[in-house]
Amino acid sequence: MNDPALRAHAVKAARGQAEFDLLVRNAQIMDMVTGRLRAVDIGVVGPLIASVHPHDPMRKAAQEVDALGETVVPGLIDTHMHVESSMVTAAQYAAAVVPRGVTTAMWDPHELANVAGEAGMAYACDVAQDLPLRLLPLVPTCVPSAPGYEASGGNFTAQTVAKWLARDDTYGAAELMTMQPLLDGNPRVTGIVTAGLTSGKRVCGHGRGLTGGDLAAFAAAGVETDHELTSADDLLAKLEAGFTIELRGSHAHLLPEFCRAISDLGALPQTVTLCTDDVFPDDLLNDGGLDAVVRKLITCGLPPLWAYRAATFNAANRIGRPDLGLIAPGRRADMVILSDLENVQARVVITNGQITATDGTLCQTPVAKPVPLALCDTMRLALLSPHDFQVPATGASARIATLSKPRFPEWGQRDVAVHNGVLCLPNDMIRMAVINRHGANTPARVAFLENWGQWRGAFASSISHDSHNLTVFGRDPSDMAAAANAVRQAGGGVAVATQGQVIACLPLPLAGLISDAPLDQIAGDFAALRSALDALVDWQPPYLVFKALFGASLVCNAGPRLSDVGLVDVFGQTVLDSCIIAP
Repeated sequence: MNDPALRAHAVKAARGQAEFDLLVRNAQIMDMVTGRLRAVDIGVVGPLIASVHPHDPMRKAAQEVDALGETVVPGLIDTHMHVESSMVTAAQYAAAVVPRGVTTAMWDPHELANVAGEAGMAYACDVAQDLPLRLLPLVPTCVPSAPGYEASGGNFTAQTVAKWLARDDTYGAAELMTMQPLLDGNPRVTGIVTAGLTSGKRVCGHGRGLTGGDLAAFAAAGVETDHELTSADDLLAKLEAGFTIELRGSHAHLLPEFCRAISDLGALPQTVTLCTDDVFPDDLLNDGGLDAVVRKLITCGLPPLWAYRAATFNAANRIGRPDLGLIAPGRRADMVILSDLENVQARVVITNGQITATDGTLCQTPVAKPVPLALCDTMRLALLSPHDFQVPATGASARIATLSKPRFPEWGQRDVAVHNGVLCLPNDMIRMAVINRHGANTPARVAFLENWGQWRGAFASSISHDSHNLTVFGRDPSDMAAAANAVRQAGGGVAVATQGQVIACLPLPLAGLISDAPLDQIAGDFAALRSALDALVDWQPPYLVFKALFGASLVCNAGPRLSDVGLVDVFGQTVLDSCIIAP
C-alpha cells in the first residue's frame, strides 16, 4: 500500500494523467463518514483507491465494471469469529463468505489451539495466507479456558502468547475468557494480558455476566472488547465502560432489544462493530456469515446505514486498520456492489483492487493447505461402555449436586435412589458426560441435568467449547456409549444414537473439529444430524436449543459446569469429582 511507485501512479491517475487499473462506473456509494449516498465513479490503482469522482466517461482504465447505479459499500469486516465452528477448512469458509461481501475477518483459532496446542496455531497462521478473504489470526489466550478446572490438548502460558504475538502474521490477543482469575490477580492470566498489552496489539475479551465493579475491573485490566451480551442493559453498560462491542447475530432473540437500545441513543456509537462468533455449516451455506448479521439488524429496525457502518468503518477503526472500511482515495480497494441493499445481496466483490467474486461465485477457488499430522489423530481415549455413563454409589439413596437449566446453569440438589450399586436417573432428568480426549486417561465425569427436557436418544460431540473434550448427552447409557464410540471411531465429530444404534454421524477428522469435505456436503450432513436429534428431543427455545449442547461445558462462564475434571464452578472456586454429595 505504501510503495512509492504505487502512490505516484495513484496520484497521476487521480489527476487524470494516467489510466486506472480498474474503474467502477455508475456507482452509488454509501459514504460511511457523511451518511450520504453519492453518485460516483471509483478509480483503482493496484490495491489502492486513487479517486472517487463524479461520473466521467472520458476517464480510462485497463478494466471496467459497471455498477448499474447500484449501491457500493466497503467490504464487510467480521471482528470476531472461529472458522472451526463452521466445521470446514479456512479455504471453504472463504469461498462461502467472500461472494457475500465479507472481505476481512478476525479469526480466533482457540478451538484448534485447545486441541493441538502450538501446532494448531501454526496451522491457522499457514492456512490464513493466500485466501481471497483477509483472514487475520489472533493469538489464543485461553488454552485451556480455565486451568485447573478442565484439561485440554494445549497449554498457552504468557510466554507462549508473547512468542506468537511477536510474529507479523498475528493481530492481537484473542478473547480472554478467564474472567474470574483475571479479576483475582491470577499470575498466569495477568501475565497473558500483560503480554498482549506489551505487544501493542489488541487484547480481546469475553465478559459474560460481569457487572458493576467487576466489569470496570475487566476493562481496567486491559481488556478492550466484548461480544457476550445478555440484554440491552448489559450492552449499554459495556458501551459506557468503553468496550468495543462486537455485536453478534447468533442470539437472534436478543437482537430486537439491542436495536431498540442503539436506536434510542440517536446515533450509532463508534465502538459498535459486528461479528459472527460461531456459525454452523448449514447456516453458513444457507444464510451466510457477517452479511446475515447485517441483514438481521436491518430487519430488526436498525437503519441500514448504521448496520453497514458498524460492519465497515467502525470495525476498521476498532481493529486498527485505517486502510479499510471506507470508499475514499488512499484507502484499500475492498468494495461490494450490492444488488439489494437491505437484503445484503452482493453482485460484485472487489478485494485489494481485484474482482474476487461475481453473482455469488468466487472467481478463483482457493487451494486447501496440507494438514499436519498433529491435527489428524486427536481422539486419544479408550473405547467406552455403558457402564462408563453410570455413577457408582452405595446405600439405598444418595444426595447429588445437579446442574439445573441450560445456557445459564445453576446448582441444584436431589435425593435419588441407588440400585445395583449405581445412581438411578429420575424420569425428569438426563445424563451429561465429559471424557478427556487428549490422552489424560481420566475417568468419564457424569452429571445429572434438570430442566433439559425429554430425551429419547443420545448426542455425542468432540466439539465442546472450549477444551473440546468428548461430551455426551442422553438418558440411556447404551445410547450414550454408541454415540460416543461413533465419534471416537470417526476421529472426531458429532453423532446421534437411539435404542443402542447410531442413526446419524458427521466425521470431523481434522482436530475433531473440521472436515476437508466441501461445505455443501458438510452442511447437508450436519442438517440431517440436527433433524435426527430434533426427533428425539423436545427443545424449549430460547435456552434449551440444539446449540446449547456445544457450550454446556464452557466452564469459564459463571455458574456450575461439567468438565473432564468434574462438576466445577470457576467463580465459586468449586471442584467436585463426583456429583454425589452424601450417601
